[in-house]
Amino acid sequence: MRAAVLIAALSATVAAAQQPPAAAPAAGNQPPVLRQCLICHGRSEFKKVASDGSVRPLFIDEGELKRSIHARWQCTDCHADVEKIPHADALATVNCQRCHFATNPVGAPQDVNYDAYTKSVHGRLRLAGNIKAPLCQDCHGTHLVLKHDDPASRVNKARVPETCGRCHLDVYAQYQRSVHGRALLGKGNLEAPSCTDCHGEHSIMAVKENSSDVAVGNIPETCSHCHGSVAFNTKFNIPINPVKTFKHSFHGIANELGSKRVAQCASCHTAHSVLPAGDPASSVYPANIPATCGKSDCHEGANANYARGHFHIDPSSRSSGIIYWVALFFKVLTTSTLIGLIIHILMDLVKKLRMRHAGGHGGE
Repeated sequence: MRAAVLIAALSATVAAAQQPPAAAPAAGNQPPVLRQCLICHGRSEFKKVASDGSVRPLFIDEGELKRSIHARWQCTDCHADVEKIPHADALATVNCQRCHFATNPVGAPQDVNYDAYTKSVHGRLRLAGNIKAPLCQDCHGTHLVLKHDDPASRVNKARVPETCGRCHLDVYAQYQRSVHGRALLGKGNLEAPSCTDCHGEHSIMAVKENSSDVAVGNIPETCSHCHGSVAFNTKFNIPINPVKTFKHSFHGIANELGSKRVAQCASCHTAHSVLPAGDPASSVYPANIPATCGKSDCHEGANANYARGHFHIDPSSRSSGIIYWVALFFKVLTTSTLIGLIIHILMDLVKKLRMRHAGGHGGE
């Protein structure tokens, strides 16, 4: 009899495990686990005070849970080590891979690149024991996880700088003042770059690593995602093609050949404090050019004459002044020389053919 009861119980357990996820509870009803958890975590004053005096809030806003894309799940679906209430003080870190994996049966997005994260600068720091390095929930949120196209989502393009700025405070302050930050955060222009447009998302690498999108040798290519487009530059009143003109310059050619010391976009315009050339605070404002060009390992001792020159010159544009005409002269000269040389060869060839046809020996 006991064996039959045990078999029936095991069968019921297996059948329950094979069932699809439960539907979201009806409005006004709380899942039983959530109702129990909110006995403590539903109190706004609920917190934990550590031995060093630091305070950790433990209040969970039920409204946030209902708005989250995870609203239909139970607390224990994420906090899987909670087996009873009250639970242990120290709980394991939530593992998002319990649901977000290829061919998962619960309908969770499967395109999360965990492998890229573990190889990223954040993932390696975390694996090395740095508890301050971000995990999924540090960027995407904990109890209020929203789709990336939701304006309130932490990973919405317009909110990514704020999310990254929770750790990278100084960089966030610089970005806010930049032309990119003003456009995205101030004007809501989603064509302006956010952190992830330059650094990547899950595969962020350290700047000193060659595989990083913002490594010295890769910055021109990264900037070209926007500034390599003529339509983009025209739309935002950038009078030249900065990528094309850079690649044709000495700096650009040296960069293409693999030089790590030559100047690239961020060397002159800075990485996060990019400002229009007409802004007195800009690193490429005429009065600031000597300091920008005269940095250590560049043109040390640069003076005011550096600011008198032109930058990002396009020899094919008349706006380049004398350079346009010099370039045009050499194009005409080169083309004329080649045409003359070809005509000379053809004339000589015709002469020899005539002489041979006439029975001559082809001599001069």
